[in-house]
Amino acid sequence: MLFERQKQLLALVDALGGEIGEQDFQRLLLLLCGEEGATAPYEFVPGRCGGVSFTALADRRRLIEQNLLEDAAGIWKLTATGRTAAAKVSGKVRLAMDRLAREQNGRRGEALLHEVNRRHPDFFAAPQRGEPGLCTIGYEGSSLEGYLNRLLRAGVTLLCDVRRNPLSRKYGFSKGTLAKSCDEVGIRYEHLPELGIASEERRELKTQADYDAIFAVYEREHLPKQGAALARIRGWVAEGQRVALTCFEADPCECHRHCVAEALEREFGGCFAPRHL
Repeated sequence: MLFERQKQLLALVDALGGEIGEQDFQRLLLLLCGEEGATAPYEFVPGRCGGVSFTALADRRRLIEQNLLEDAAGIWKLTATGRTAAAKVSGKVRLAMDRLAREQNGRRGEALLHEVNRRHPDFFAAPQRGEPGLCTIGYEGSSLEGYLNRLLRAGVTLLCDVRRNPLSRKYGFSKGTLAKSCDEVGIRYEHLPELGIASEERRELKTQADYDAIFAVYEREHLPKQGAALARIRGWVAEGQRVALTCFEADPCECHRHCVAEALEREFGGCFAPRHL
């Protein structure tokens, strides 16, 4: 079963003639998504050669595995099966893709790069480093690109993963993929599993009182033993890093990262007062 965004990816390849180079496709997809705004199937982050969607690249891999696309030396080619799937997008979506193909009229390579830079210069700007300090962020309800853009807007330079087991069923948030994506946008990734809470201790959390109870135990019995980990975070900030503590929950009051942040502020002073992103 295909996601709607994957069908749209196939349809765009079809609208562009059935085959397209990877970098050109990313740039054309960015132009398309920029027109669609909040309803766009993909989000983008600044990359070394302009905007990039890691989710689109992951979808491409899945579509190749399903024999809907072929990758021939960096050229995306639609298969016959892929063309059938591409035809299932709505007429309105296909019209927008055909219009984009006509507007660009074969523009590729440096000419296309210039056009994307003209329309979306923010994707070519170097990330701005924030002042040294502490932030926290959860990825619940966020795409990988939306999450990374929040970090970049806040000037974060180092992401500190405080999950015990950094695995996720949601694309982009398992340790390997998240670390690689952070590196692509100029953010350093570090994992401190000793600051996490075991998954079996987090079951049956339904109310704020349930969360508060487990956090009280964490602060009383576990966190005081983690002086070395807290000192590492302090050291990163002292080096000039803007550090973001990360875990799953969107609301910091439902995540142990707020306990870590408060412990850092108590131990090392007001310069560690966290900003919750």
